[in-house]
Amino acid sequence: MTIIGILQIVLFVVVLVALAKPLGAYMARVYQGEKTSLDPALKPVEKFLYRLFGTRETDEMDWKTYAVAALLFSAAGVLFLYALQRVQGFLPLNPQAFGAVSPDSSFNTATSFVTNTNWQGYAGETTMSYLTQMLGMTVQNFVSAATGMAILIAFIRGLTRHQSPSPSGRGVRGEGHRGEGLGNFWVDLTRSTLYILLPLAILVSLVNISQGAMQNLTAYQTANLLQPTTDSNGAVVTTQTIAVGPAASQVAIKHLGTNGGGFFNANAAHPFESPTPLTDFVLILAESVIAAALCYTFGKMVGDTRQGWAILAAMVILLTTFMFVAYWAEANGNPAFAQFGIDQTASDANPGGNMEGKEVRFGIARSALFATATTATSTGAVNSMHDSYMPLGGFVPLFMMQLGEVVLGGVGSGLYGMLVFVIIAVFIAGLMVGRTPEYLGKKIEPFEIKMAALLILIMPLTVLGMTAFAVVHPDGLQSIFNPGAHGFSEVLYAFTSQGNNNGSAFGGLGANTFFYNILGGIAMLISRFWLAVPTLALAGSLVKKKQVPESAGTLPTYSPLFIGWLIAVVLIVGALNFLPALALGPVVEQLMMK
Repeated sequence: MTIIGILQIVLFVVVLVALAKPLGAYMARVYQGEKTSLDPALKPVEKFLYRLFGTRETDEMDWKTYAVAALLFSAAGVLFLYALQRVQGFLPLNPQAFGAVSPDSSFNTATSFVTNTNWQGYAGETTMSYLTQMLGMTVQNFVSAATGMAILIAFIRGLTRHQSPSPSGRGVRGEGHRGEGLGNFWVDLTRSTLYILLPLAILVSLVNISQGAMQNLTAYQTANLLQPTTDSNGAVVTTQTIAVGPAASQVAIKHLGTNGGGFFNANAAHPFESPTPLTDFVLILAESVIAAALCYTFGKMVGDTRQGWAILAAMVILLTTFMFVAYWAEANGNPAFAQFGIDQTASDANPGGNMEGKEVRFGIARSALFATATTATSTGAVNSMHDSYMPLGGFVPLFMMQLGEVVLGGVGSGLYGMLVFVIIAVFIAGLMVGRTPEYLGKKIEPFEIKMAALLILIMPLTVLGMTAFAVVHPDGLQSIFNPGAHGFSEVLYAFTSQGNNNGSAFGGLGANTFFYNILGGIAMLISRFWLAVPTLALAGSLVKKKQVPESAGTLPTYSPLFIGWLIAVVLIVGALNFLPALALGPVVEQLMMK
């Protein structure tokens, strides 16, 4: 590892933490209905949207109504995006006259973007029209992220409210009223999109365009080759088609909303998506900043910012540690090359380490930083090919997802996932000292633990069950292009990615088949909505509880001791769930390499 590489990781962490407070405070004002600097421009639009939805910002929903609204909205999104892909050949803004996408691929892609996964079994520039990219993918990048943020805010209200308004009440805050209100899904969705995601997306888009990212609606360009070549059939090729399009706007929101995917097949390694090291840094920061800032938003909304800082500290410690593990693994290079006398030491003339599958514009440190951040935040975008990483380097993005996407995680979903781990940590600590566990003045009782257990167990059951099925089923086996441990890692990575709504791919797996499209689509639906509904049920249970005054026996959930305990719980649960499977993949591959 080099000093420059280490400083790049340190700089990223410092900037991320520095931005958490101002952005988090702003988001708290947005969700609490307080004035913001954007009100003069956006308040009329917000009110118009409420009239369009047929709702009022003072209307309240209990957890069941909130869940039904989120599910129905998402179901409509799946149907619309599926239909759009099937008929895109008859619609305008289709520069290469792309035809209809196959039914199984359309199903997989529709569920992928609506669930905030953005897993792609297709190459964007050879499959999707501009209209499909903009009206389908880009729109879902906004609203799927906003849905996760809305569910988080409902969960926070469940923790903070103890005399909330009834579902038919009128009070926005609801103090002094009894009921089970968690807010209004349509209001939270609108505010997340209008006041947070849209302004930030415009800002990031402008930065990307200023650096040379592609943003146009022109037809694909044809360039004459300086030297003719031949194709796979032996025919002489003298020209090359260069794909262009409205990439910068989609790239901005895919990172800010922790969606992932790519306008182009090469994703953020493509110079039209991320032209310079500056845009690369901005995109890594974009995919992390909202998730980090929501921790401070949580602290502001519960009335104790120490709670938010404690959770962010646990996330940042885990994130930074694994970034350095990935960097170390890649910087050391491949020991098998030593016998050939290949020098893998970094120097001015040689980047050193394992440069396979990496962009020379970014290098090893930035690639390791990106790979860890994109899998920690459930973004799934890539600036290097994870399939080319060293076994332990590939272990890191795998394990970051297998922790449950709670180390920052997806916008909204990451924090409510981490809050479930907080509840588990508080419960176990309470058992140790013989006290009824409580968090933020709410007693943690059997129903809360049952919901928390569901939230922790559904993901590994989905991932491991589907991986096991794929590696014994003939249709699953025929698409694995690499033998042995690495091939197993590719399948495990695919279902880990889809089962955590991440969307990144290891590569080396032919995933655009009927088998993987259908199975993967089911995995993505489960990992999004079978977790969202228990989360709202947990919020519905907490909102009905009375506030318990803090006493001398109350466990301080903001102390360094609790931060360490929370980190331990996250790591132990992740290891117990996935260490046997990891031992069959990257761990044994690392041992075989030596």
